[in-house]
Amino acid sequence: MIFRQLFDSVSGTYSYLLASRRGGEALIIDPVLEKVDRYLQLVRELDLRLVKAVDTHLHADHITGLGALRDQTHCITVMGEQTKADVVSMRLADGDKLTVEGLALDVIYTPGHTDDSYSFVLPDRVFTGDTLLIRGTGRTDFQNGDPRQQYESIFGRLLKLPDQTLVYPAHDYKGETVSTIGEERAFNPRLQVKSVEDYIEIMTSLKLANPKMMDVAVPANMKVGLHQDEIAARGWAVTAREALALVGSPDVALVDLRERAEQDRRGVIPGALHVPYPTLPETIAPGGILHELARATGKRLVFYCAFGERSAMAVEAAQDAGLASARHIEGGIDAWSRAGGALTR
Repeated sequence: MIFRQLFDSVSGTYSYLLASRRGGEALIIDPVLEKVDRYLQLVRELDLRLVKAVDTHLHADHITGLGALRDQTHCITVMGEQTKADVVSMRLADGDKLTVEGLALDVIYTPGHTDDSYSFVLPDRVFTGDTLLIRGTGRTDFQNGDPRQQYESIFGRLLKLPDQTLVYPAHDYKGETVSTIGEERAFNPRLQVKSVEDYIEIMTSLKLANPKMMDVAVPANMKVGLHQDEIAARGWAVTAREALALVGSPDVALVDLRERAEQDRRGVIPGALHVPYPTLPETIAPGGILHELARATGKRLVFYCAFGERSAMAVEAAQDAGLASARHIEGGIDAWSRAGGALTR
């Protein structure tokens, strides 16, 4: 496994680049906007392909790099399903897997610092966001934070991991880079409590000032979505209601860009082809299955995903590949369901 821990000294943020060497697919956790050029340089130097950019929660102390990385690499943006961000391409739930080729991280919902906080677990390490820090824990006094929930997230979930599990947090302000579950259980002063009431007392008595960037970062981080209206203005989109009439049309091929787990959870539009988004470049290139399907049969490709973000990027790429009739369903399965569209499992 390729693993890099990257640091932004201004906000005290750690970002993590992970990959498995074979196909070069990579993901990054908690990227910072000002460091995007450095991340992309490292991705090039390691001969990787950034497939997913992930935030553990809605950050208040820096502006996320999710949108910029998506715009420059066409990667998938990922957060938990509770996020207040306007459009995140993939939304995970407790018990899901966060995957790229060769890697699968267990997804654990760990609210308390915020109500959208998640942790991601590999067999030997856990990325804890701001839920569990090195010799500390994330504050619980804004963004629907809750010390009782955080206590359960830490004691009921994270501390159930093996003691040797490496702990990689989203922040550190003292120069620490890594800990273990066993170390934090033994030496983290906030975890030396006898009850949840003791923990709540500690967290509610902190009286911390708001993060300096909070008034800027939170609104900015809630507006990371791709502007699908720009795609629609080019005539490359259909609304969910318009798409209802396309099901079963002999001249239309509906193309589902989501991952299998997303399909299992939400269902699929009847008759749709499954072409996972990371495979799109080869499928729309000359000789690729979608390119040949459109050219040989004259079928119109209509892409869709969860919320329209991946499909908007897909239809733009298809247009660039010369597939002028390609369209996407604006708002994805989310809009389709609200319009009363049928789904099968």
